[in-house]
Amino acid sequence: MARLDIPAFEELLSPRFNFGHQGDYLAPGSIALICLAATEKAMGLIHVTTTLRAREKARKKYAAEFLVDTRATDSLAPAKELKKAGIKPRGRMAYELADGRTVEYDFGLAEIEFMGELTSGRVIFGPDDAEPLLGVTALESVGILVDPTTRTLKRMPAIPLK
Repeated sequence: MARLDIPAFEELLSPRFNFGHQGDYLAPGSIALICLAATEKAMGLIHVTTTLRAREKARKKYAAEFLVDTRATDSLAPAKELKKAGIKPRGRMAYELADGRTVEYDFGLAEIEFMGELTSGRVIFGPDDAEPLLGVTALESVGILVDPTTRTLKRMPAIPLK
């Protein structure tokens, strides 16, 4: 799958970015994206309403607008929100940041629901002020890809098993 030039999660944590409702800072290298069933914020980046749960039918959950990041393998959410939702750290992995540094983050396993689809996977326990990110593994596991030609999210007619 071709990858679009969307800032990686560590870049999004720097002070020059503000994807909240108060500011409208420009993300260098970002491109306008259009997405059905997703909201556009901050210079056309795709945000998808996503809900995380520790397990099926868990009462606690974390729901937010997650930035679709095709350069992030795993999804990321603020650690304090994951803990409130009952998602527990299950391991620790090294992640390479956009600036080339390697850092370790805890990860947990969660149900991930977005765009009417359900999957499960790793969720990184990010800094408490981090922008939530929806990684490419969650997207591809339910058959959703970013089309680099039209710059949209597209559903595959079938998930390849070959």
